[in-house]
This record gives sequence, structure tokens and C-alpha cells, in this order.
Amino acid sequence: MKGILLAGGRGTRLYPLTKTISKQLLPVYDKPMIFYPLSTLMLFDIREILIISTPEDLPNIERLLGNGSTLGLSISYAIQEEPRGIAEAFIIGASFIGEDNVCLILGDNIFYLGEHINKYVDAIHKHEHSQATIFAYHVSNPNRFGVIEFDNNFNVKSIEEKPINPKSNFVSVGLYFYPSDVIAKANKLSPSKRNELEITDLNNMYLKEGRLQALPLLRGNAWLDAGTPDSLMDSSNFVQIIEKRQGLKIACLEEIAYKKGYINADQLEGIINNLTDGNYKDYLIKVLADEYEFY
Repeated sequence: MKGILLAGGRGTRLYPLTKTISKQLLPVYDKPMIFYPLSTLMLFDIREILIISTPEDLPNIERLLGNGSTLGLSISYAIQEEPRGIAEAFIIGASFIGEDNVCLILGDNIFYLGEHINKYVDAIHKHEHSQATIFAYHVSNPNRFGVIEFDNNFNVKSIEEKPINPKSNFVSVGLYFYPSDVIAKANKLSPSKRNELEITDLNNMYLKEGRLQALPLLRGNAWLDAGTPDSLMDSSNFVQIIEKRQGLKIACLEEIAYKKGYINADQLEGIINNLTDGNYKDYLIKVLADEYEFY
């Protein structure tokens, strides 16, 4: 399975923070925002990744992450000239996807899945060639999101974008898994009133065919959309609390790569030797010494 990280948009909700820097490069506590969605792809065992961003922001993102080889990844890049909708990512990334299944994650979405990650991986792999999988999260203000209506067996009945009268408190989050036919479906989409190719319209295509499952995130999991000043602050506070209480980092890319076997001890030591002294280097030294369990 391949992964697409959509880091486009103009960051208007965060202006003026985003006047000179990409939203995805803003700090979420002790790391750039983009580390968090990238770490989620890595935790789902996805190592071939396409990052899509604006012409202005892509060079800085590429300067940060390079080709991913030091992390045992293969990272490539593509441009989205204008914010024409989430679903356009599959059109831009068509040649990258090819005949493979694909995961799309939004660059401002932060997930804390803990030990439940294996449960989600198994559920996705079970039907990954035949159906799409989205995730649902219970929120107090569903009218701001794409609302998922379930039946009594947690089968999806409907998905409605930002409804005035939500049919549930479950909303669709920015993590999506699709079979390779997603390219053909994305090309059939018509722009919405916002002149965008809507991900909700794409998901409804799979729903009408009976090929969509929605996995509710379990209690103890967390999802944050760090795209507004308040949610950016909430995200930083969340990460700070977890890391200070546990002494374990969230979204430490080098740790994940090492613990997942993407890189070996010698490679991690090489990364450490190239870092300047500081808390991040000290943490990786402890990771290499196996003083910390993985998440």
C-alpha cells in the first residue's frame, strides 16, 4: 500500500502565522506539524509516500524530509497549484498510485492510536482490495465536519458534509484508505459549490456501491485537526502532556523507523551523530539503548 500526505492549502484559518511558512511546518509542541501525519503512515507500515503541497511550500518541506532514505522510506513530491479539494490528490497522484491501494492523510490531522493500531491495520487489510475504509470520531460539535450516520450494527447509512442538523456525533476524520479504483472515481467527480472535489462525494460513491466501512476510533484514541489557532494550541498541549507524563515522544520519526525495522542500529547511530546536542538527540540515544518501550 502507498501513502499520500496532502499538505496543500493556504492556511487561511491560521493567518498571519502562515503568511511566510507552510501550516504543516508550524510547531506542534516539539516537532513540525507534518511529522505527526507522516508518523501515522509509518505506523500503518506505509513506506512509499507522496507529499503534495503548494509550489511555494514544497521546497521547504522537501528540505526538511528529503527523499526519506535516512528513515527507510521513499518520499516523493508533487504540486497542487490551487486548493481544489482533498479528492484531487488522487488525480495528482495517479501515476504514483498506479495499481496499488492507497492511504490518504491530511497534513494537519494528528492521531494518537496507541496499542489499537494493530486492530485498525487488521481491519483495513481484511478488505483493502475491495472496499474503502474511513475512520469515525465522536465529537461534541459535529456540524463542523462530515457527519457519519450508522445503523445499529455500525454500518454506514449516510455521510453528510457540515449539516445544519447532524444525524450523529460521529464525524469523518482526515485518514482514508482506498482500493486502486479510487483514481477512476476521483476523475468522475464534479466540483462542488466551493469549486472543489469533495472527499465526501468520493466516499458516497463507495457507500452507494456497498463498499465503504467506517471504523470508529476507540476510547483512549485521539484525533485533532490542528488547522485553527485554538486547535493548534490544543494539539501542542495534548502532545506536551503525554510526553512529559510518559517520557516517550509522539511522532518521533527516527524512533518509529528504528522500532519498525526500517533502519538498523548503525543507521540510527549515524542519525544521532549528525544531530546537535539537545533533548531530541538525548531521547534518540535512550531509544538506541532500548531504555524506552515503543509507544
